Amino acid sequence: MKSVAAVLTLLVLASWAGPLHPAGDTLAVVRVPLLALAALAVIWTSWPRGVRWPLAVLALLALGQVVVMKLVAPAPGAFSVYQKNLLYRNAQIPQLSQDILAASPDVITLQELTGRNGEILDRLAADYPHRSTCPFYSWSRNAVLSRHPILPSGTLCLSGQGIAGLHLDTPQGPVWVLSLHLRWPFPHGQGAQAAALEQVIAGLEGPVILSGDFNMVPWGHSVRRLTRAAGLRRAGPLRPTYWLAPHGWPGGQVLPIPLPLDQVWSPGGGKAENRPLFGSDHAGVLARVHLDAD
Repeated sequence: MKSVAAVLTLLVLASWAGPLHPAGDTLAVVRVPLLALAALAVIWTSWPRGVRWPLAVLALLALGQVVVMKLVAPAPGAFSVYQKNLLYRNAQIPQLSQDILAASPDVITLQELTGRNGEILDRLAADYPHRSTCPFYSWSRNAVLSRHPILPSGTLCLSGQGIAGLHLDTPQGPVWVLSLHLRWPFPHGQGAQAAALEQVIAGLEGPVILSGDFNMVPWGHSVRRLTRAAGLRRAGPLRPTYWLAPHGWPGGQVLPIPLPLDQVWSPGGGKAENRPLFGSDHAGVLARVHLDAD
C-alpha cells in the first residue's frame, strides 16, 4: 500500500506540472479521480500519522475546490452563447437546429463542422446571417454564427490552428467571439497549439468570448494560459460535457470518466447550462455571460 500511495501522490503532484511539461496537463484531465484515490491510499498506509494525515487533508482540500466549482452557479449575463461540438457524422442536425433556434442565443460557436453536418448553416442562416468558418483538421472546420453584424476587418481565421473568430457590433458594444477546438493533450499537440494561440488572443483589442471544445479541463495549464491572455472567467457551474470511456479491460470499456471539456469564458463569467447531445458525443452548452469584468 505504501508504494501505491507514493505513486498516486506523485501522479497528483505531477498533474500541476503543465507549465513545465505538457504531460502534466494529461494528468490534470484525471486529477479528480487521482486525488480521491490518493487520499484513500494515504489514509490506509502505515506511514507516520504526521505524514499521512497532512497529505490526505491536502488531497481532500484540492478535491473540495472542484466540488465548489461544481456547486457555485454565478449570476447570468445578458449576452448568450450556444457552444456545440457537432460530431463530424451527426445525423440529428434538424433536432439540434430547433434547440438552438428555441434558445435564441446571440452567437453560436461550432466545432467539427463537415460536409456531413454542414446543413446546420443553412438551417440557421435566416436568424444568424453573419458567420465565419475556418479549417482545422483536413476534414473539419470551426465556425462562429451571429445575429449581430461584423465590424470592418472583423474576421479571424488561422487555418489548422483550431480557431475561428468574429469581431461583432453588439448592443453591449464591440466583442470578439472565438470558436476554439484544441487538440488532445500530450502526446498530441495541445501544448504547442495553446502556446501559439495565446499570443493571438492576447493581441485582440476589447472584450473576448472564448468558447469551444478545449479537450482539457478548466484547471489545465493550456486552458489557463489562454483565458489569462484575455482576462477571462468561466461560465459555471462546472458540469461534464463529454464522457471518456477507455478501452482495453476485459469486457470492453471501463467506467466512463465525466469531463467538462466544453466551456465558455468571458470577461465577467456567467451562468451555463448543458443542452442534450443531439447526435453528438459532446453535450451542448448554453451560457449567458457578462461582457464587462466585475
